[in-house]
Order: sequence, then structure tokens, then C-alpha cells
Amino acid sequence: MSQTTHSASFSLDALDSGEKTPDDSSKLKTFLSILRKFVGVTDIASVRFSLPAQLLEPTPNLEYWNYLDRPETFASIGKSDDPVGRMLEVLRFWFTKDLKYVKGKPCKPYNSTLGEFFRCTWKVEDPPAFDISSGLTATNSSVNVAATGEGPIKICYLTEQTSHHPPVSAFYIDCPEEGVSARGFDQISAKFTGTSIRVSPGQHNLGIFITLRNRDNEEYQLTHPSAHLGGLLRGALSITVADSCYFYCPKTKIKAILQYLEEGWIGRSQNKVEGVIFRYNPDNDTTNRIKDVPESDILCRISGSWHGQIFYTVAGSTDARLLIDIAPLFPVTKHLPPTECQLSNESLKFWSNVTAAILEKRYSQATKLKQEIEERQRQRAAERKEKNEEWQPRFFTGAVTPLGKPELTEEGLRALEGLRAENYALEESKVQGA
Repeated sequence: MSQTTHSASFSLDALDSGEKTPDDSSKLKTFLSILRKFVGVTDIASVRFSLPAQLLEPTPNLEYWNYLDRPETFASIGKSDDPVGRMLEVLRFWFTKDLKYVKGKPCKPYNSTLGEFFRCTWKVEDPPAFDISSGLTATNSSVNVAATGEGPIKICYLTEQTSHHPPVSAFYIDCPEEGVSARGFDQISAKFTGTSIRVSPGQHNLGIFITLRNRDNEEYQLTHPSAHLGGLLRGALSITVADSCYFYCPKTKIKAILQYLEEGWIGRSQNKVEGVIFRYNPDNDTTNRIKDVPESDILCRISGSWHGQIFYTVAGSTDARLLIDIAPLFPVTKHLPPTECQLSNESLKFWSNVTAAILEKRYSQATKLKQEIEERQRQRAAERKEKNEEWQPRFFTGAVTPLGKPELTEEGLRALEGLRAENYALEESKVQGA
């Protein structure tokens, strides 16, 4: 639900008649009344509809969608000298990348606009190498990956909305001190079932691609599972996952499968997950289910709760060792460019007037400002169409790529270098977005 494509706005004048702060329950009831118009629509992420401001979280989409809720787990990928250990480091990052959903509640940020971008950094302590032979204890699982914000290791993040039809954003993450980087496209497909929303990766979203420069450029592809956004009827949003996702490293010929288990009808949600790390043939890979992995190929087994503790058990052993304990971890604060250095199409500045109005509970004004932004985007799109002009991203070489791996332009490389050096100066773009 974070991105949509063409206009089908709905007027909710009754909501805008007053400035009373809506509670979560009334927000969901109104949201549900809008969603019911889309029962049977194959992909509601392909139908643009404009929500009133009081239904939105005052957060830009590009800021909200990042995978670095615990950036130190990203910086630690590649530390292990053991290839299985490196895959475990990838999985440790995976389980921390979306803590915002585990520790908080789902929300609806602003829709991104074409050419809008966001950049930030995180600073963490030098992460320790992962020792596959000993694992982590319940105590040091949080201490070893604790980010102080003052450490010598810097992670830089740059993302840009590169396509509007369909809505796609490209991102690039870089930690030069540790030689680890990541990139990919964010795009979702969503279907409303009447009681929940099923969210899946869009056709251009082939996952997160991590490269380890210090490990002979090993590349890991991490694919996203589908999820369900439920709780619409009872007024309390929640995310459940009952799908598989896959992790590939062709160079080491090691693959992992994670299976998020479907919740039972009775009892509390357990958020259980199980998986295997195993040897595979990148040239002839047909194994998509845990039960189809030959026992002789299994290197590790994974088990636990993605809301709590995750364990791994090395093949030939019965000793389950702690990979990560999610319980004590919370999302880490970003370091942003100073306000005076942010450009007019940089997310926080671009949406600043809308955000201020929402925070001040001036919802009618916020909705009006948001609608003005949306109308400007439509006008610019119409002007480009009339002139037969094709939009070109600024920081990435194209709107999408068939392999799901965006490439940085020269300006993109300079923007990342500026983040590393804390030199945030950029020229205003001469070309406006959609």
C-alpha cells in the first residue's frame, strides 16, 4: 500500500469538516470503507487513490521503506571467514531489517513522487566477526550488535523514485569501511480480499542484492515473501507472514530457504519461522521447499520466532545456538543532512508543509496541500507526454532494470561520496518530477 499509480481520488469531505484528531479505530474504519471499493481488483497498488491527510502517517514513503532498522547487522555481513557463517550473517541482517513492524504498527506513509529522493547515514561501532562455532548468547546477542551512533563505521543510504507507472524506487546502501553494499528496487503488488490486504513484491522487485567486496565480490540475492496486513475489521492493524523466501550466493554455492509458518486458528500468534542453509547448484536449481532439500546437502537448520529469538543448528549437531535475539532491539535513529542542505525534492523538505499541518492537527490544510502536490505531479506528467519527453532519474541510470539491480549515475556516486564525507551540498535539479 505504500505506492500507487494512477488517479482515482475519493472525496471524504465529512472527515475534513472538523479538526478533531481521529483515533486508530476511526482511521481504520474510514480506510476500510475506501478499500471496499477495490474488492476484486487484481492489484490495488496499480490504482492511485488519494487518502485524506488524517489517515496518513506524517512520514515520506522513501524514508519509511529502508532495510536498516539495525544497520550494524548490515555492516557485519562478510566478517566471518566461513562461507556458512557469512550466510548466517546475511540472515541475521534479514531478521532485523524490518523491526519497525515487529516493534511498532503498520502505517500508510505519503506516496512517493517521481524524482523525489531521500538520503541519510548511520554510524555504528566496528561490528564483531560472527563465530559459527560458538554462536551468540542471549546476553551478547544485543550487545555485540548494539549501535551507539558514534562509532567509526558509517553506512550510507540513497533512494530515488525512478518510475511512476508502475511506482518503483531504486535504493543503494554502502558501507565502504567493511566493503559491503546492497541495492535493489522497491515495488509492491497489493490485493484487498475483503478482510485483509495481501502484499507481494512487484514484478521489478527481485529482492535485495548484497555484494561483499572483501570476499571476492560475493553476491547474495535475498527475495521477499508475501505478507498479509490484517486487523482491519477489529481496528488493530497487524502483519502476518505465511510464505517462503530465498537467499542465494552463486559464488559459494550456498542457498537458504526460510519458511514463515501459518498461524493456527487458536492461541496467540507465535510468528514462527524455520529454514535450512544448504549446498546447491546455481546452474540447475529447482529446490524451493525445505522438505525437498537432501539431508546430505544441509549445512545448517534455522528455527525460532521472528519476533523473538532465532537459532541455528549446524549439520551433525543437536546444539541450537542463538543467531539473533530480536526482543531487546529497536530501530536505530538516522543521521540526516541539515535542513538547509536538503533540496526541494528531497523527501523531508518536499513534504514538510504537509507534515507540519498534520502534526499541528490542521488536517483540512494538510489534505489541501497534499492534493496540490498531486495535481502538480499530474500536470508535469501531462506536459512531458505532450512534449514526448521521457523521464530520466538523477541518481540511477534507469527507471528499472531486468535483473533488479539498479546502477548509480555519476551524480549518484557523488551523492554517496558526499554522504561519506558529510558534504551534503547538491545542486537543485533542473528537471522537475511527475
